[in-house]
Amino acid sequence: MASPLPAAHDEPPAHSGPSAAILVDNLSKRFGQFWALRGARFSIHDGEILGLIGPNGSGKTTLFECLAGVSAATLGTVTRGGNPVEPSRRKDHLYFVPDGIRPWPDQTVRWVLRFTAGMHGVPAGRVDDVLGALSLEPLRGARLHELSKGEHRRVLLAIGLLTPAPVLMLDEPFDGLDLRQTRDVMQVLRASAAEGRTLFLSIHQLGDAARICDRLVLLSGGRVVGEGTLDELRAKAVLPSADLEEVFLALT
Repeated sequence: MASPLPAAHDEPPAHSGPSAAILVDNLSKRFGQFWALRGARFSIHDGEILGLIGPNGSGKTTLFECLAGVSAATLGTVTRGGNPVEPSRRKDHLYFVPDGIRPWPDQTVRWVLRFTAGMHGVPAGRVDDVLGALSLEPLRGARLHELSKGEHRRVLLAIGLLTPAPVLMLDEPFDGLDLRQTRDVMQVLRASAAEGRTLFLSIHQLGDAARICDRLVLLSGGRVVGEGTLDELRAKAVLPSADLEEVFLALT
């Protein structure tokens, strides 16, 4: 894939003096007597790539849905610049690309991306940039229901990249991608962050999370059990030389 965005390195970029773009406080979701998410508190910094990791069933999807305003939270607030952001206004600040959705199955890739760009007032030339960055040019005329899992994943990523919301939330952005595609998509996402966009990624594979994320939020049993850089999480786990997998196991 050839990114039209500034080149990026394999290591996550360092940020000087990051500011909290969004503060999530006490975000909670209850289903009957079961708390799928409880008391989640963390910050999302401007221009960073933040990763959400946790065991299966830890509440990652619930957290994303409540944060984006797709599902009503039982408790909690989301603020930006100190001002509350109500669920109905979250789409102005956050754009959420869920995992496992198949929108517009009978439309072509070209139609879907042009429609997305037009809906958000994005210049038409940006569609060509994104098609090239994600190696989707050969699939312009393919209908979405004809695509493989990995191809469809890249179309969803393209939709997200074409939206103007300052924070882009991606649920399992590398699912269905092979090793080379994953590396190339990481380069595209880093370039987007380098342009000033904030990315919040829910990632299942810890190796991918370690490679792409500036900071991490660890979720276990519906609760945030750690937040910070890998070094900060190592300090919390009292494992100064551990890799992310060892830190993850110690904290979750």
